[in-house]
Amino acid sequence: MHFLEDVPLLTMVMFCLLLFISLKHFWRKAKLPPGPTPLPILGNYLQLSKADIVTSLLKLSEKYGEVFTVYLGSRPVIVVTGYKAVKEILIDRGDDFLARGDIPSFDYLFKNYGMAITSDMRRWRELRRFSLSTMKSFGMGKTSLEDRVEEEARCLVTEFKKTKESMVEPQQYIDKAASNVLFAIMFGKRHDYDDGELLKVISLMHKILFLISSRWGQVNEMFHWFMRFVPGKHQKIFIYMEELLHFVKKRVEINKKTLDKNNPRDYVDAFLIKIEKENTNPKTEFHMTNLLCSTMQIYFAGVENVSTTLTYALLLFMKHPDVIAKIHKEIDKVIGQDRYPKIQDRNQMPFTDAVIHEVQRFIDLLPMGVPRRTTADITYRGYSIPKHTNVFPMFCSVLKDPSCFPYPNEFNPKNFLDENGEFKKNDAFIPLSAGKRICLGESLVRMELFIFVTSILQNFNLNPSVTLEELDITPDVSGMANLPKFFTMAFIPR
Repeated sequence: MHFLEDVPLLTMVMFCLLLFISLKHFWRKAKLPPGPTPLPILGNYLQLSKADIVTSLLKLSEKYGEVFTVYLGSRPVIVVTGYKAVKEILIDRGDDFLARGDIPSFDYLFKNYGMAITSDMRRWRELRRFSLSTMKSFGMGKTSLEDRVEEEARCLVTEFKKTKESMVEPQQYIDKAASNVLFAIMFGKRHDYDDGELLKVISLMHKILFLISSRWGQVNEMFHWFMRFVPGKHQKIFIYMEELLHFVKKRVEINKKTLDKNNPRDYVDAFLIKIEKENTNPKTEFHMTNLLCSTMQIYFAGVENVSTTLTYALLLFMKHPDVIAKIHKEIDKVIGQDRYPKIQDRNQMPFTDAVIHEVQRFIDLLPMGVPRRTTADITYRGYSIPKHTNVFPMFCSVLKDPSCFPYPNEFNPKNFLDENGEFKKNDAFIPLSAGKRICLGESLVRMELFIFVTSILQNFNLNPSVTLEELDITPDVSGMANLPKFFTMAFIPR
C-alpha cells in the first residue's frame, strides 16, 4: 500500500531526471554543430535504426551539412563528411582531433591500453614510435619482408592449385596467407595452412568484426552501458575477444621462455626486451598489458585489412571480366610466366596499380573511419567543441566524393588513371586514414595487395559459381567495416 502511494512521487522523480538529461543534451547541443533533435537516453537512435548506420549518417548529412552532430545514446558524436572537411580533421588540424574515440566493443577488453585503441596521447606516441621502428627493423618496407610476402604468395597459389578447379570459398585461403605475413613479424614464424590454431584465430577475428559491424554491434556501440547486461549476439564479441587475447598471451609466453636478449626474432621479443630495460621506470608504457594489447591490435588490423580487401577484389574482378583481361595482358607483358611478381613491377603496371587502388576505394573497408576524439576544448567552423568529444571522419564520403573521383559510385579503374593510361595519385584516397594516425602498416598492406593480386592472376582465370548478374558486390554488413557476402569460385589454371 505504501509503495502504491509512492508511485506518483517516483514518477515525478523519473520525469525530472529525464527532463534534466534532456535539457543537458540541448544545452550541449547548442554549442555543437547542428543535427537531429535527440531524445533523452535514446539520443538519435530512431533516426539511425531504419537502415544501417552508415547509410543513415550519410542521409542526415544531406539535411544538416558536411559537419553535424548525432547522439549515440547519450554520447554526442561530431560526424564529418566530404574530402575538405575530413582533411581538416585528419591533416590540417590533426593535432586537435588526434586522440582515439570511443569504440565500446573494443574498449571493454583493452581499457585504453595498446597502441591503436588508446586515447592517452603519451601512451600512443611512445608505443607507435616503438612499434614503427621495431616493425621496420624486422623488415617492413625492406627487401626481407618482400621476400616473406612473395613466399606466402607462392604458398597461396599452390593451395589454389590443389583445389583442382573445384568451387571453393576463397577467403579461407586468403586468410591464412595474410595471417602468416603478420605472424612472421609479430611472432617470428608462419603456420601450415592446415594448422588448427591458425584456423581458430582467423575464425575468431572474422566473427568479432562481423558482429561489431552487425545490427547487434551497432546497438551495443550506442548503449554499451546497458547492452553489456542484455542477452544477445553482441555478447559473443566479448567472449571471442577474450579467446583471441588468450591466444596472444600464450604466444607471448612461448617467446618469453625462448628469448635471447642479444638476438630478438620479432616484435614480441623486442617488446619484452624493452620491458626489462624500463622495469625501474614507474611511468613506463612498456609493460605486459601494453604488449598484449598492442600485439593483438596490430595483428587483428593487419590481417583483416588485407584479407577482406583481397577477398572483395576477387569478387569485383569476376564481376568485371574486362578488368581481369587487361591485368592478364599487363602481367604477361611485364612479368611473364617465368618468374614471380615483385613489388618493383608495380611501377611498370599502371593499370594493375590503378585497379588495386580502385578496389580499396570502392569497397570502402572502414566507411566511418576509426573514431577520433578532441584533445582540447576547440573552436571548429564556428562551433565550440569540448575536449574528449567523439568525431567520426566518414571515409566513405571521401572515397566516393564526386568532386574528387569522376566515377564515385561505380567500380572504375579510370578513377586512378590519367588520359594517357598512366597511374594518377589522388589525395582523397584515404582507405587507411591519413595524417599522424594513418595505419601503421600501410606500406605493408600495399605490398601484400599487389604481390597477392598479381601472383593469383598470373596463374589463374577466375570462374564464379553463379552468373555475372547474380554476383552480389554489395556488403553483407556495413558498420565498423564493409564485409563481402559469402561466395564461391573456381581457380582455373591459365
